This record gives sequence, structure tokens and C-alpha cells, in this order.
Amino acid sequence: MHEKIIKKLKLYLPLTKSLQTGLLLVTGFAGFSSARCPVMTPAILIGLLGSMYLSVAGSTVLNMIWDRDIDARMRRTAFRPLASGELKSGEAIILALVLSFAGILWAFILSPLYGIIIFAGLFIDVVIYTMWLKRRTAWSIIWGGISGGMPILAGRVLGLGYIDGIGLLLTMAILLWIPTHIMTFSMRYRDDYAKAGVPTFPSAYGDHRTRLIIAISSVGSAAAILIGSIALGLAQGVIGLLMALSLGLLGLAVLSVARPSEKVNFGLFKFASIYMLGAMIMMMVGALG
Repeated sequence: MHEKIIKKLKLYLPLTKSLQTGLLLVTGFAGFSSARCPVMTPAILIGLLGSMYLSVAGSTVLNMIWDRDIDARMRRTAFRPLASGELKSGEAIILALVLSFAGILWAFILSPLYGIIIFAGLFIDVVIYTMWLKRRTAWSIIWGGISGGMPILAGRVLGLGYIDGIGLLLTMAILLWIPTHIMTFSMRYRDDYAKAGVPTFPSAYGDHRTRLIIAISSVGSAAAILIGSIALGLAQGVIGLLMALSLGLLGLAVLSVARPSEKVNFGLFKFASIYMLGAMIMMMVGALG
């Protein structure tokens, strides 16, 4: 019995994309920290991270269920439990619904406005992005970016009790960061996406235009984070570190346009995640310090 439970857990865990989910949790906590909430009890922190984890994980599992057919066609994802047939979709649906419902219910108990934003993130990600647009247009990533920005907005709203300009600015930073992350990835695995019939910017508009969009969106994302950090009144040392990180991101983005190569493209993809994680940690430290 014990071995069966462990085996099931090993099949369930990849469905939640722990690294992606973890990064979204960090952005959510950064948003909450940025509000400098005077009431930061263990119950609130557990509620924030717990409700956000359940809802994000639930939406990720729902996406995996819907995309299991295209995952099976791509070499990069063919090993996933649903794509490979190791796990039945019926089991995954139950898991996804339990996680999603529990996360959204918990969020509404904490705060109705916070709950609405959490629900909106899940709905946009699953219904609008994955089910409706992902297989139809490369521009679907805009909606994917909006859903990716919901955790940081939700975290700030839970701390403040309302939506403000800084929260929207930080959400925009995530939205503009998404192309750097997703487009570099789609360039690296263009053959997989083509085989699965998923439209991407490289396939629709070519590599050069895609790199230009990546560079422009990187500038926008870095600017939004820096402006937001200044508006929050973070220490000059923190802002200086953020500027250094931003220069690294911008340098790689410009290099990918000026001297394109697979190595530079993959380096930009890797650094984009490091940049966002580092920026969120610095924001947390600066706001709580």
C-alpha cells in the first residue's frame, strides 16, 4: 500500500510543474510583501501560499489534461504521465478539480477580492489561453502572460485590500517578461511545436522579429520592475542590484538580436528565470527590511 501511494505521488507531482508553480508562488509572496501589510500572521502567510499553490497547481494539471495529445507528439513532453499513458485522465481530472476548488475557496475565505483575482488567473490560464487560443494563434501568450501576472497582483491585493497602480505595474512587468521566457523556449524547441501543430512567434513571424519582440519586452519588463521598486521606496542598494540584474537581461536580449545563436538564445532563456526570481527576492527583502 505504501509503495502504491509513493508511486501515485510520483505520477501526480510532475503534473503540477513544481518549478513553474514555485516561481509563481515567489511572485505572489513578493506582491504581498510589497504591500508592507501590518498584519502578517502565520495564518495569513499559510493562507496566501496555500491557496495560491492549490489554485496554480490545479490550473496546471487542467492544462496538462487538455494538452495531453500534443504533449504525446513532442519529444520534450512525451514522457509526461498523461502523455505516456502512465496516468489516466480521469484520475488527473479529480486531482485538478480538488486542487482548484480548494485553492479558490480558501482564497475567497481570505478575501473576496483576492479570491476573484485568483479565480481570474485560473480561468484565463485554462479556458482562454489553453483551451481557446493556444492552438489557434501565437498571440495566445499575451493571455498566458496576464494569467502569469495574477499571483503578484493577488498577493499585493491581499496585503492592501484593494488594487492600486503599483500592483498593476508589477503585473505588467510579469506580462512583459513572459515573451522573453516563452519565445526563447519556442525557438529552441521549434520542431516539437511544429510537430504538435502549436503556432509560435518564430513559426509565424520568423526568428528576427521574434528576437526584436523579446528585446523590447525585456526593456519593458525591467523598466516596470525598476519603476515599481522606486515607487515602493526600496533602498538604493536594492534598486542598484535590480538595475544590475536588468542590465544583464537587456544585454543578453540585445546580443540575441545583434549576434543570434542557439547558445545566446538558451542563455537568455535561462537568465530570464534567474532574473525574475532574483528581482522578486530583492523586492521581498527590500520591502520587509
